[in-house]
Amino acid sequence: MEPSKDSHQSEQQHRERRSRQAVRLLICCVIGFTCFLGAYMRIPVLPLLASGIGANTTQIGLINAAFMLSAGLLAVPSGLISDRIGIRPVLLTGLALMSGASLLIPFSNSWLALGAVYLVFGVGLAAFTPTMMSSVARVVPQSHVGRAYSWYTTAVYLAMTIGPAAGGWFGRLLGFRDVFFISGGLIIAALLAVISFLPKDNDGHDSAGATALSGKLAGVLSNKSLVAALTGTLGGCFGFGMFISFLPLHARAAGLSIEQIGIIFASQALVNVLLRVPFGHLSDRVDRGIMSALGLLACAVALALTGISSSMTTLTLCAGLLGAGMGLTFTALSSLIVVVMPPGQRGLGMGLYNSCIYLGMMLSSASMGMVIKRTGFGTGFVIAGVVTFIMTAIFSYLYRGTVVRQNSERTQK
Repeated sequence: MEPSKDSHQSEQQHRERRSRQAVRLLICCVIGFTCFLGAYMRIPVLPLLASGIGANTTQIGLINAAFMLSAGLLAVPSGLISDRIGIRPVLLTGLALMSGASLLIPFSNSWLALGAVYLVFGVGLAAFTPTMMSSVARVVPQSHVGRAYSWYTTAVYLAMTIGPAAGGWFGRLLGFRDVFFISGGLIIAALLAVISFLPKDNDGHDSAGATALSGKLAGVLSNKSLVAALTGTLGGCFGFGMFISFLPLHARAAGLSIEQIGIIFASQALVNVLLRVPFGHLSDRVDRGIMSALGLLACAVALALTGISSSMTTLTLCAGLLGAGMGLTFTALSSLIVVVMPPGQRGLGMGLYNSCIYLGMMLSSASMGMVIKRTGFGTGFVIAGVVTFIMTAIFSYLYRGTVVRQNSERTQK
């Protein structure tokens, strides 16, 4: 019996729909890659540039904290705005602010000026990151959101792999300040890609839903599964903030060169990249809470071991373990948030997620600089590992509570 004409048309429509989804996801991946390549070139260079103009470890921590504070506080409003007015305007604003800030960094000759410019960079990143993640969630069905995020975050972390190594190489070849001109140029390229290639129909949004949600944030936070996911995000990013803020200085104190520091950063991102896609597919099939807890535990162990390591080999291995933990944790957590949030609230959900990312890193940068000043880098990294472990325990307790409640409700039904 031959398939009917309607069956052929249905299959063709299905293929066309999947093809459109793949193209839109690819566009998001290219834009994310280009933006984060430019942004992450600055990671190994900025602490050294700040140190070169006289900033101490506490001031370097505050410079990073300024960036992370603005990125964290404004991620939620940016998510709400993208739900209300659409994706393209928010993305363009964020990329314009990031590129402008990158081009201004070379002209900053005091730690206060550097902190002010970095604050603007954080505002731009707050506009860009949750909006792009919300865009990725909109182009695929919920059953495939884990693997979609795995492809997008693979592109992003590939940029994070190349970016620090490229930043270290260009810093040695051209000087620290010139790295930021290259960074700004790449972010401008991402802006042009949004204008040229991001489909306008990606701007679909629910104005009524966004307007209603803007005054009901407390109600959204009554979602216990969301609170657990945000707690895990906050804990993991406290540890990651320690790594990106103080690993360059820890490694330099151990006698490593800027190229070696770039390689250590790249090893963390490379492992993260290689594991994102398999972890993304896995997160669509197994309990995301268990995945997240195991990943956070790996992050805690990696940070503690970093504190007692001083050679290129051991620091690279610790960075690789941290990358594995980050890949496992954040692939699961990001897709968990999408699953537990209604479709019209995904911008808000991603805003809260990114807010916890940057607030976690900000708290680490602001506090651990003072701890390091008193105790040294080694003890500082061990303490950061302990804090991450405590947050892992809190996340596990909260998430287990939501599972127990859900199972109880099913039994009663």
